[in-house]
Amino acid sequence: MINASSNESCSKERVWMMNDQPLLNYIRSRKDQLLVVGIDGLSRSGKTTYTQLLKKRLEGHGLDVVCLHMDDFIEPRHRRYHTGNEEWREYYFLQWDVQSLQENLFANLKSASFLRLGYYEESADIRVTKEIRLPECGVIVIEGVFLQRDEWKGYLDYVMYLDCDRESRFNREHDSAKMDTEKFMNRYWKAEDHYLLKVKPLELADHVIRT
Repeated sequence: MINASSNESCSKERVWMMNDQPLLNYIRSRKDQLLVVGIDGLSRSGKTTYTQLLKKRLEGHGLDVVCLHMDDFIEPRHRRYHTGNEEWREYYFLQWDVQSLQENLFANLKSASFLRLGYYEESADIRVTKEIRLPECGVIVIEGVFLQRDEWKGYLDYVMYLDCDRESRFNREHDSAKMDTEKFMNRYWKAEDHYLLKVKPLELADHVIRT
């Protein structure tokens, strides 16, 4: 028996597949190049799920695909909590070492065969250096929140923005997380508002999918 959630998931996947045709056309038109595709969107908008589906589709077309997730590169807690800054500024400006990632990740995507980057391990609250293989030709998919910030946007060849209203995204949070609404208001939502108003990611993106 297929339950309602399974039907909803399959329906969502079909909608996403129909809506990513412009991206697939773009990639086909540059099939002999190495392309960097960004999957942008606010928290719980479906970026990771969409990236997994996109990877399968692209590999089905014979493309070499590497996916990078910006949440893998966040800073240890002492660098992004209780820093003396407003909570939303900690999330937007300190969650990642923006400048270091620009220099060591984004700037090298098309010139290096591999990267050595610090991956965050939540259980130990430390960063562990890992080596990432990069393709010579194919697609590098990067997914993450605030992906079109000024420091990173210029390294992305094509950006998909997953647009989802705040209420729907909040409903996707774990029940325990939803109990701390003050944290969402002071940390996450203010940072999201800053991104939407200052960067205007929906206008900058090459294509927007409603999730």
